[in-house]
Amino acid sequence: MTRSMTLHAILIGAKAREPLHYVESVRAVEGRGLEGDRYFYGQGTFNKPQLSQDVREISLLPYESLAECNRRLKSDLDFPDLRRNLVITHFDVSLLEEKVFTIGTAKFRIVRTCPPCRYLSRLLDKDMMAGLKYIGGYRAVVVQSGDIRVGDEITF
Repeated sequence: MTRSMTLHAILIGAKAREPLHYVESVRAVEGRGLEGDRYFYGQGTFNKPQLSQDVREISLLPYESLAECNRRLKSDLDFPDLRRNLVITHFDVSLLEEKVFTIGTAKFRIVRTCPPCRYLSRLLDKDMMAGLKYIGGYRAVVVQSGDIRVGDEITF
């Protein structure tokens, strides 16, 4: 039996390198991302002209990735440390790949994986390349604007 995927947490930060913080709800805007987030404002670390911006709107993280990362690194990191926007419980990418899915009243589509980077390793002074290898999450785009709230079920 497949358990339903639900939105466990929403995290945003207005500027690059600024700590992310939890919010209960947020507006997802087509072509921009999450209102109040650094990538929405074009202020993210990877908002550089030479980098493709069409994959920077939203980052998704399976809830279970945090515990596995902490196990690998023998650390006690929390979701804001991992710098992903949406944390989803019971995440199953095979059900969402190449599909439009709904959270709240917004619609999304996964566009690629979100592997760990050296930037995150430098920021946390930990080997995040090892900590999040193959479990770093996914990048998604907003295909229809809408509001999302912690506890929303992911439907497709």
